[in-house]
Amino acid sequence: MRIVDVRRTEDYNKEHIPTAVSLPLARVLENDKPEKIVVILEELGISDSTPVVVYDDTFGALAARVAWTFQYVGHENTSLLEMTFNQWKEIGLETEKQQRNFPKANHSLNIKKDIYVDASYVEAATSKSQPSTVVLVDSRERLNYLTEHIPGARNIPYTMVGSEDSILRNAEELKRLVENRGITNDAEIITYCGSVGTLSGLTYYALKRAGFRNVKLYPKSFKEWKALGKSKEEFKDANYWDLSAE
Repeated sequence: MRIVDVRRTEDYNKEHIPTAVSLPLARVLENDKPEKIVVILEELGISDSTPVVVYDDTFGALAARVAWTFQYVGHENTSLLEMTFNQWKEIGLETEKQQRNFPKANHSLNIKKDIYVDASYVEAATSKSQPSTVVLVDSRERLNYLTEHIPGARNIPYTMVGSEDSILRNAEELKRLVENRGITNDAEIITYCGSVGTLSGLTYYALKRAGFRNVKLYPKSFKEWKALGKSKEEFKDANYWDLSAE
């Protein structure tokens, strides 16, 4: 198994989970092309058959973005650690300071197209000119969602998918949370957040854990959507109840 620490390099160097390799999220975002991600996998000694576990110290959001990226380029056997590094330490589990490197491996590129969407896909899928089973989920906090969002999006704030001792609630709680928003199992669900797909990456895995199969990520999210001048929706007269995500 290869354990991947996606915190900053300086945090990794202070201490980390034993045998973990360092891969800061920033490096993934700077090399966010499938071919470059495969090169990173190979440098970390990850072959097609290597089980991978990813963790962070940011309630799972950074780890989720990296895990999704690995799966997008074809590394299916990628998992999220159920807790953050700080929680790992709090329950007394072992850490180390040794920087880990492993022999270079060979990894194939097998893009999983059914978990990724771009702005044009979102625009076409949510067009009111044709009936659709596509559901757009905005993972940002409630106030940000109310200020402006992609038309038709429903709000599941990232703050609601985790619990005190785990980056994600149990499957039944998550299923109930999603169904309470009128989202059914036959829907195609697209998640997005503010900029690079971290918060929406966590929501992506929350939906998968809840048993929803057809889930996709729009990694460039609302930042790109606005930059492209796409249409937006907002609540001009939000009241107290609008601000509650429950």
